[in-house]
Formats: sequence, structure tokens, C-alpha cells
Amino acid sequence: MARRIIIAGGSGLIGSLLARHFADRKDDVIVLTRGKGRTSRGIQFVNWDPEDPKDLHELLNNAHIVIGLSGASVDSRYTKARKWEIMHSRLASTWAIGDAIGKCEHPPQLWLQAGTATIYRHAEDRPMDQFTGEPGKGFSVEVARTWEAAAKRSIEGCETRLVLLRMAMVLSNAGGVLPKLQQIVRMGLGGKHASGEQFVSWIHEKDLVRAIEHIMSSKTEGIYDLAAPEPVKDRLLMEMLRAQLRPWISFPKPRWMLEIGAWLMRTETELILKSRRVVPTRLLNEGFEFRYPGISTALVDLMRKQQSATLAQRSLTSPQVLRHENL
Repeated sequence: MARRIIIAGGSGLIGSLLARHFADRKDDVIVLTRGKGRTSRGIQFVNWDPEDPKDLHELLNNAHIVIGLSGASVDSRYTKARKWEIMHSRLASTWAIGDAIGKCEHPPQLWLQAGTATIYRHAEDRPMDQFTGEPGKGFSVEVARTWEAAAKRSIEGCETRLVLLRMAMVLSNAGGVLPKLQQIVRMGLGGKHASGEQFVSWIHEKDLVRAIEHIMSSKTEGIYDLAAPEPVKDRLLMEMLRAQLRPWISFPKPRWMLEIGAWLMRTETELILKSRRVVPTRLLNEGFEFRYPGISTALVDLMRKQQSATLAQRSLTSPQVLRHENL
């Protein structure tokens, strides 16, 4: 039976992956966006403003699932104004969804609310998860904790079950961090970042979607860490990317260089220097099997698909094909 799924903030990488997956399953998918309303490839896009959600409860009424993904990008300098925007954008959308659920006569069965795996401390010594992980400090951790607290408070007294998703870095050719890392490697800057000993938590796009489907089909609630079971050290990740892309030269990037680069690119070094060693203990305990548990198989799969797409595009624009199409 087709499910009615509402995705708030579904225009980004994760939202696009989920929307396309559900649409391919013939589910009724509605994406809430700040852009213009339209219908594309079986997905309905509806304009919304979290500050003024108006009749959002009418959209959520009788829906099966609502997924909250809205939030300003953290890939920026943490100025006072930007900190306010990052925090407020997450809280406003979360409060809007919670308030709308409370007004529904037939509320959604499940609310999946995005969070972040950066909620844990810098960890090189041992893995972190929802059961034994230790909270970190700093602005990004404050955002993560406040975001989760807002969702919990918003859903109090409602029948809708709430699941909080502490998501790691999603590896995908469609966007996000992987294309950026590939570009850095091709530019000859594919060496380790600082010491390279910091861990990177990640998840393949397919396993992300499969894990969310697993959670949706269960009757559980609470917190899930969405990360592959094998976090990888930064130096090994960059080494594997170099092995795939084979640049002529690769310079390491000491911390001082990263500080200058982050300032020039208007971002923060925390995004690449904090050691995120997060593992999906709950998913594994529930019997979920990752198709891509290790970084090597994940990168090989994604790079192979990328190369196939490139070759296909070249074949379509080759002189022989163009001559044939012009006949």
C-alpha cells in the first residue's frame, strides 16, 4: 500500500535521496520547500515557511510519516549571526512540525527527525554510540542537543512515535562531501588533514536509505546512530581516494594551512579535524545488515558508478553519436 510521506527540507542531498527512493516505490511524496510549488517526477513540492507554517497540520493529517531535515548549512564560519541562523532554522522547523502534529485529528504514525553524530565528543580512543557515547562541547554539540530536545518537547502527549537520527557523513555522488573531497584530491591536495589520526564516521547513500526503511518498518522509537560500522581514519580515507583518482601529486595539509583555508573558504576546521568515531550499535543489535560496512567497498561502488556515468555521457556526445543524431 502506498504511504503518504512528508519531507520537510527535502531539497538537500538526504532529502533528495529519500524523496526519489519513496517515489520509486510509488509512495505519495510531498516535499516542503522554501522554493516554488511544483510537481516533478512524481514528487509534489509544496512551499512552506517554518516561521509561518499556516495549514501545515492539514498536510500532516492522515500522513503515515513526516521526516524533518530542515536546517541551515553548518559549512560556514561560526559568526554570531550565522550561529543564530543555524540554531534557529533547526528549532523553527522542528517546532512547526511538532505543533502541526499536535493539531492533527489523525496524526502521522512516525516522525523521523534528523540530528547529527557530532553530538559526541572528539574520540580517537574508543567508539561512540547512543548507549556509551560521551557528549562533547562547543557550538555544534549545543546545536545537536538543543535540536533533539526541541523535538522531544514538541511531541509530548502525542501518539506519534518519534525517532531521532544521529547521522554521519553521507557518501554519495549526488552531492555532499564526497565530490568536494574528490576535487581536493584532483587539485593535488589529497594528503591527510593535520595528523590524519582523527576518525571519520560515514554511511553509504544506499545504506542510509535502507536503514531508514528498517526504522520505518519497526515499532521502535528513540535514538538511532546512522553510520557505517567501520569508521575510518582521515589519513586512510584520503589514501583510498588517491588510489582511486591517482593524482600526479598530493600534498598533506598541516593544521596552519587548514586554518588559513577555512578562513578563505568561510568555513570551520572543526568539520574536518573533529574525530567522529560513531558506530550503529542499535541497528546492528536489531539485525540490520550493511551492504557497505567498510570504506573500501563503499568508495569502489561509488567511483565505479561515477565512471560509468561519465563514460555514458561521453558516448552520447561523441562525434559518431552526434553525426548519427544529425542525420
